[in-house]
Amino acid sequence: MIGAMVAHQAHWWFAFFPLLWFGVMALFFWRGRRWHHHHGWHGGGPGGPSAEQVLGERYARGEITEDEYRQRRTVLRES
Repeated sequence: MIGAMVAHQAHWWFAFFPLLWFGVMALFFWRGRRWHHHHGWHGGGPGGPSAEQVLGERYARGEITEDEYRQRRTVLRES
């Protein structure tokens, strides 16, 4: 009887550990992708987003007015 219980418990642990490691690796992958996305490493070239992209994001968030956006975009394109 005890031998059967030990065998049953060993089978449970045998299935549990791969699932545990898969979960840990999935968590690290998910957190890493969120960290990279949050820190702006999602396109925009090797140095991050371009100045026009940043300007467009600021306008979209409402940080600058349409007039400010157009003036600053003109300055960026002239230089």
